[in-house]
Amino acid sequence: MIRLRLLSLGIFTVFCALNTTAQNGRISGLVEESSASVPFATVQLRPGNFGTFTDLEGRFLLENLNAGTYELLVSAIGYDPQKLTVTVQENNTTRVDINLTAGNMVLGEVVVTGTMREMTVLQSPVKTEVLTAEFLHSSPTYNVVEALNFVNGVQEVINCGVCGTNDIHINGMEGAYTLLLIDGMPIMSSLASIYGFNGIPNALIERVEIIKGPSSTLYGTEAVGGVINVITKSPSNLPLLSAGLSYSTHDELDMDVVISPTVSDKAKTMLSANYFRNAYRMDFNNDNFTDVPLSERISLFNKWEFSNDNRKWGSLAGRYYSENRFGGVLNWQMEDAGSDSIYGEFINTNRIEVIGNVKLPLRWLSLDFSANSHVQDSYYGTTRYMAEQRVGLLNLIAQHEFNRHFVTAGATQRYQTYVDNSLASSDEKRYIPGFFVQDEFMANEWLTVLAGSRLDHHSAHGWIYSPRINIKANTSAFSTFRLNAGSGFRVVNLFTEDHAALTGARQIIIAEKLDPEESWNVNLNYNRVYSLGQLGYGIIDADVFHTWFSNKIVPDYTVDPNLIVYENLTGQGISRGASLSLTHTFSTKSEFSVAGTYLNVYEVWSDAEKENQLLTPTLSAKMRYKWQSPWWDIAVNYSALITGPMHLPQYEGEFSRSATSSTFSLHHIKFSREFKNWEVYLGIKNI
Repeated sequence: MIRLRLLSLGIFTVFCALNTTAQNGRISGLVEESSASVPFATVQLRPGNFGTFTDLEGRFLLENLNAGTYELLVSAIGYDPQKLTVTVQENNTTRVDINLTAGNMVLGEVVVTGTMREMTVLQSPVKTEVLTAEFLHSSPTYNVVEALNFVNGVQEVINCGVCGTNDIHINGMEGAYTLLLIDGMPIMSSLASIYGFNGIPNALIERVEIIKGPSSTLYGTEAVGGVINVITKSPSNLPLLSAGLSYSTHDELDMDVVISPTVSDKAKTMLSANYFRNAYRMDFNNDNFTDVPLSERISLFNKWEFSNDNRKWGSLAGRYYSENRFGGVLNWQMEDAGSDSIYGEFINTNRIEVIGNVKLPLRWLSLDFSANSHVQDSYYGTTRYMAEQRVGLLNLIAQHEFNRHFVTAGATQRYQTYVDNSLASSDEKRYIPGFFVQDEFMANEWLTVLAGSRLDHHSAHGWIYSPRINIKANTSAFSTFRLNAGSGFRVVNLFTEDHAALTGARQIIIAEKLDPEESWNVNLNYNRVYSLGQLGYGIIDADVFHTWFSNKIVPDYTVDPNLIVYENLTGQGISRGASLSLTHTFSTKSEFSVAGTYLNVYEVWSDAEKENQLLTPTLSAKMRYKWQSPWWDIAVNYSALITGPMHLPQYEGEFSRSATSSTFSLHHIKFSREFKNWEVYLGIKNI
């Protein structure tokens, strides 16, 4: 439930009565939302130049009114406006009670990723963006990765046109620098980072939290460029049975079923099954190669929540994910795997995950845990690539509040094994202990400072230290500045993250011992909330950011056409830019948003030679519009993505092409109508 009790009208003038005729009627009232008062709500009376705000208890009073019938308009940021007719009688007070309905304003959403404790987006000193279940549902996409592509500063990049490996770039930083979490646990790494998110159906997702900038202080390795945390739905908030079925003209079939039976007052559970199949061997450019990889996957998910005396004390969830994926020559069949006559890439993935947390008897102490096993068996032409990765993680967290301080401390124990049959094959076993502490200090109602640090020990790299500081300053009830700065680090599993090493005929050369990549990031954010009364309310959000990389691991394809040489960058990697977004919600419940991002991402070698990062647009823009039709209750959701020129890999001979891509756009539209217990929709993708 959204309750923005300190926010009110950003653009509004309190009108004074200019009529000198005797006026002695009054209107008094109370503005609430779910029995909670709404202070600083705007109250307007029409006709006439009368207006006021509610006080801290949600009460208001309009005096010196002529007898007659008026239209009373009540609005507040974060709520849908209300309109009602009021009759004023001479020498009488008309009593009016108004119950506002919470709107979809994201500033009231509860988040946990940035600080490891629940607070609203408005309160958090760490800038956190939230994708609600409604946002995910509004687009005709099959998984969260496609939906993330329409978030400002976030870009899905297809790294392999044959097998369809993809990752998520945040503010221009490559996908390996983005840490992927499920319910707050970092279990999507290395092998799983290129496919794992594809198997999470939107029907399971409560919300997605996005942090741009390093978060290694809390989450350790890989949280260099940002964090994406998928929060799954609670069994308590699900109906007994729900199901979905989608089919596209590209022969894409998506089915999911969710069952949430009542077990007892102290234990609730949900079981989900999702099946996806893309069987269309598309070849629009007539090159006898699949344009889009084929895939077939199944995902099973089970989640339990336990409570005692209405207090949640633990949860346990498990997921099984299996997928077969193919790309290559159109007539390739499974018996051609490894063949030197018909080229194809086939990847079989099997993955098991367990996630849980327990609130210990000492209420300020909790234990988070996770374990996963990921097995990949694949063919890249004649090359067979097999890999196994297993990760176990324990996180003991202590939290305590005193004298305006909220302290979070934790001890992390991570154990992982990894083995593959690549050129750098080794039976790797790592035990990585870590310790972190952060202090969130609320100096006053306008200023919050969060400082933290982390120390991890890697057997191959020694101690790694990563600090951070976050400052939030409210310059008014409607304006907030956030300054975030910190460091991040990443320990690389080379061949799981760069499949170019497995394709083609190039030989792999590792020129030196590869050290962990390190980064420093500074991000300044400004957030402004405004209201236009009857015309609705909105949010303006602006960012400027700068990231420095050292020890960046870069594949060099230019030394020799037959080689790929990997080494630590002796110079520096830079990612900097700015973004701006505007979201406005109209009183008609329609919503419009537009956003743009400027990026300048490059590497500077020791000889001062500058090289721009490939597949990173300098300019990009996102737009969304939601409209509720008054006819037949049809909802229309439109989204657009405009991608500016990007630097492209260069090839010689018949494969030569322009050094930069052309500007292109993607447009999705979805029409839907809800009935009592079901919904029908029609979507058009990639217009």
